[in-house]
Amino acid sequence: MKKVLTIQNLKKHFPVKNAWGSNIALVKALDGVDLEIESGRTFGIVGESGCGKTTLMRTLLRLVEPTSGSVILSEEFFGDKVTSTNLEELTSQELRKFRRQIGVVFQDPMGALNPRMIIKDIVSEPLVIHGKTDNMRNRVIELLNNVGLSEEHLYRYPHEFSGGQRQRIVIARAIALDPKILVLDEPTSALDVSVQAQVLNLLNDLQKKYDLTYIFISHDLSVIEYMCDRLAVMYLGRVVEEADTDELFSNPQHPYTKALLSATPSFDKNKEKIMILGDVPSPITYLDESKAKLATEMTEQEKLEIKLIEGKGIDYIVRSSLNEVVPLVQISDGHYARVKKQ
Repeated sequence: MKKVLTIQNLKKHFPVKNAWGSNIALVKALDGVDLEIESGRTFGIVGESGCGKTTLMRTLLRLVEPTSGSVILSEEFFGDKVTSTNLEELTSQELRKFRRQIGVVFQDPMGALNPRMIIKDIVSEPLVIHGKTDNMRNRVIELLNNVGLSEEHLYRYPHEFSGGQRQRIVIARAIALDPKILVLDEPTSALDVSVQAQVLNLLNDLQKKYDLTYIFISHDLSVIEYMCDRLAVMYLGRVVEEADTDELFSNPQHPYTKALLSATPSFDKNKEKIMILGDVPSPITYLDESKAKLATEMTEQEKLEIKLIEGKGIDYIVRSSLNEVVPLVQISDGHYARVKKQ
C-alpha cells in the first residue's frame, strides 16, 4: 500500500512557567510518535482523554508547531515539484496547497459551525477561500446531497438542525475541496447511538466513493473496531501498541491495551475485566530533577485501591507500572508493542 503520511519521532512539549516567566517544566503532550498512514485506508488512534490524540491531529495540520521530529508527505499532495515533502519545511504557498488536500471533522459540530452563517455560506467557505467559485451553488447542493441533505437546507442556520444533521454539514464542508485525507476527531462522540451508526455508514460510503484516507481519532473502541483497518493505542503521548485492528483486538500485548479492551461493553458475562488502579500520572517533567518524583514507584492511593479489591478475584494493573518507558518491539508482522522481551 502507498503511504500518504509518515510521522517520524514527533514531539510536542509545552513549557510550564513560574511567576517570573522562567521555564520550570515541560508538558510532554507528544513524546516520540512514529506512524505510517496508508492511502485509502482508515487509521485509528485510540486512548483516554489527555493521551495526546488531539495534539497529534493539530500537529499534523500544523495548527501547532512540533518541538522536534518530522511529518513526511507524499508528493501526490502537490502534483508538481516542491522544495520539500517535510511538513515543517513547506513554504506558505505549499502549505496552502497541502491544506486543500486534508479535511477536518471536529468532535462538536455546533462548535465547528458559525451560528450566524447560513448553510450555503458555511459549506461554500472553503471554495471561496481557495478560489473555486465557478458554479458554486450547484457544487454546494451536490455536497449536501452526498451527506443526505438537500437543497431545501441551503438557507437555514445551524441551530435549526439536529446534532446528526450538523455533523453531516461539517462533513460536507470537509470534502468540499476533494481532499485526499480526512482527519476525524471523535466525530460521533457527541451523537446518539442510532445517529452514530448513520454517520459512520455515511463516512464508509464517502470513503469508497472518493477513495479517501481517514485518520480516525476516538476513545470508543467499538467504533474503532467497526471503522479502522489499522490502529495505534496511545498513552501519555506515546504509542504503546500498533497493529491491524483484527490482530490487535484478538491478540493485545501491552497491559494498557488489554485493560482498554476489557472495558468494552459486552453481553458475555464471563468476559475478563481488568481494572486500572490509580490516577492518570501528570505529563509534566520538571527541568529541576530534584523536584521530579519517580513515576514508576507505586503510590499510596494505588496501594489502598489494591487492598480494597484483594480477595475479590478482580484482575488489575496499576498506573505506575505503565510509566516505565520500554522500546517498541515487533510481536509479529505489522504488530508492535512496548513490552519487555521475554
